Amino acid sequence: MMSDAPRYTVNRSIVTLRYQQPFLDWLMSADPEPLSDLALADLESDSDAFLIPGDGVVDNAQDAVKWVEKRWRMFFEQMLGEWLLDESLWPQKRTLKMFREWFTVEYRSMVWDLVNAPIMVYDWEDENDGNVHDHDEILH
Repeated sequence: MMSDAPRYTVNRSIVTLRYQQPFLDWLMSADPEPLSDLALADLESDSDAFLIPGDGVVDNAQDAVKWVEKRWRMFFEQMLGEWLLDESLWPQKRTLKMFREWFTVEYRSMVWDLVNAPIMVYDWEDENDGNVHDHDEILH
């Protein structure tokens, strides 16, 4: 057996949100300095992945879509904020229907940890409260 072969899984699943053409259309019209040659492939070159519950809570792609859609507002805001920090430029009347048109949920059930070291967790809320915190949590 190879020493670096997958051995450990974590008790989470992963979803990514794939950008669709309506998102790109909005971004090109809303961004004060749009990149003229931006394409969907560019948007997805380094898109975020979200760890979500696994093990009995989310067991398949259909469950994952339901789980994400229950939280669609948070996901929508996260994805908009990745591109434009100025919330006044965001669409003001966001809906679940719009979310479904702008993003496709992709699901992966298995998350393999190939690193034999603790996982470091950074709390982004600490950054937003104006205080500097040096207390990254370590998950074993």
